[in-house]
Amino acid sequence: MENFSLNTALLKDILSTAKPLGHNEKPDNLNLGFGFLYYGLVRALRPRHLLVIGSGFGFSVVCFALGMKDNGAGMLTFVDPSYSLVKNGPFSTIGGKDKWSEPLRVQEHFKQFGVEDIVTHYKLCSDQFFTSFNALGLPPIDLAFIDGNHSHENVKNDFLNTIEHSHKNSYILLHDSNIYVREFIGHAGVKKWLNVIRKEKENFEIIDFPFSSGMAIVHVLRDKVRRYAKKQ
Repeated sequence: MENFSLNTALLKDILSTAKPLGHNEKPDNLNLGFGFLYYGLVRALRPRHLLVIGSGFGFSVVCFALGMKDNGAGMLTFVDPSYSLVKNGPFSTIGGKDKWSEPLRVQEHFKQFGVEDIVTHYKLCSDQFFTSFNALGLPPIDLAFIDGNHSHENVKNDFLNTIEHSHKNSYILLHDSNIYVREFIGHAGVKKWLNVIRKEKENFEIIDFPFSSGMAIVHVLRDKVRRYAKKQ
């Protein structure tokens, strides 16, 4: 079938090479879990510009980018400083493998899925990236996926910086909304941040999928929502 990439061979490659971590996947029966949702959202929403912050092996990036490929339109901006657990420690990354350090290897990684012309990687921390957003000439964000540093402060900053460059009826996904032990010891704060913005019903709608590591979808209800959002 034209414009539909998800065949058996590709699903096997995604699961073995892009290596999902906590996306409710079931490799034994080629189930991408949330990966199917990422692909489906892109096919349904048809974003022109999609932002991904953080990815261990590129699972979310590949699933989103394949949707854009099959749509025949759209660009994906991928931001990851390529930290590793060994070099940068557990407070900077969990599961990082320093996979995004060499541009040629990054391109080859995405080329095997046929999305190398859709994905642009910036080897930057998210705060550095957002500082450069306008200078890079990037268009507004239609869909975003936040999966970088999981501390409450970093999740908060990534979210607020994203909505600064998004618009009404954009969507922001936050991975790892269901990691209670790390939330309890203060090593993660996705759930804590969701509980903060959940109170702003005039600005956001939220649905949270509490399966595996969890994933939440936030619907932005206003243009320039940051000026309306309460200071947190």
